[in-house]
Amino acid sequence: MIKYMENAERDAALHVADLMAAAARTAPKGSGKDKVITMILTGEDKDKLAEHMRAFAEEVNEEFIDRDSHNVDASHCIVLIGVKSEPFGLANCSMCGFENCGKMMKAGANCAFNITDLGIAVGSAVSVAADHRIDNRVMYSAGKGALRMGIFPEDVRVCYGIPLYTGAKSIYFDRGAGAVLL
Repeated sequence: MIKYMENAERDAALHVADLMAAAARTAPKGSGKDKVITMILTGEDKDKLAEHMRAFAEEVNEEFIDRDSHNVDASHCIVLIGVKSEPFGLANCSMCGFENCGKMMKAGANCAFNITDLGIAVGSAVSVAADHRIDNRVMYSAGKGALRMGIFPEDVRVCYGIPLYTGAKSIYFDRGAGAVLL
């Protein structure tokens, strides 16, 4: 059997995506409560995400979101990491800027513990990609697209996407105006 480099690179990216999802899930939690949710999109589901990102880019007139959607198109897969919006429940914690969880929820804000845990999970996931030399980029825009798709449970209001690509040159590096997308 001959396995050509394109297939090996795709398979490596998909394998690393699995490892990233595991790293995100097992990342340390400031609250000790597991509220992190991960998923991996490939194929048609990844294409739908890119479409949602383009629609969002047009709606808010943000060029970087459209640019990111083309990066998602060119990627092998994308790891999505979100966090449930459930307050920790400490009396008078105020780390979120509100007096208590009830006032935070009433204002529609997010628990500082949850957002911190999401950041730690994203950091753990991208460190796995870096350890395996798989090009990646953390994207707010892909997270927003995933939320618009409705693929996360309703109680997930914040997430990020991390597309993965293998090739001779990272498609996520030179991303300014006029950048060439592969």
